[in-house]
Amino acid sequence: MTSTTDSRAVSAAVIAMVAFNGAFLSLNGLFMLINPLAWYELVPGVTDTGFFNQHFVRDIGMIQLFLGVAFILGFVIPERRIGLWAAATLWLSAHALFHFWEVAVGICAPSVIPRDFPAVTMPALFGILLTLWAIRRSRADKLAAA
Repeated sequence: MTSTTDSRAVSAAVIAMVAFNGAFLSLNGLFMLINPLAWYELVPGVTDTGFFNQHFVRDIGMIQLFLGVAFILGFVIPERRIGLWAAATLWLSAHALFHFWEVAVGICAPSVIPRDFPAVTMPALFGILLTLWAIRRSRADKLAAA
């Protein structure tokens, strides 16, 4: 993780964002897989999206788990970082945009945006920042090696 191009503050921010995305997404995915009904009933706003569907909750739980693992693996395997983080970020960004679209077309009230921010929008924003940092870092490392 050390690089002459990264300050301590940037390194700390990267570690914090990877830790958040890796832990939150993995733990949320495991919760969805292990106890989908409890997840459905306990997460604010989920019951407003439709009837409980165990299969659907577990499908998304698998995705969440894979996304969290992608952020963790990207941290520990730098040569795979950009691909892992970019792929995970594409799904997270599409998911966040879908939530905004639901508000834009009147399916959901604007009040859901701040409620969903920590679990939906923030992981996508962190993924974007992390992927851009990884691309920049990769380019800087290649220039330094040349």
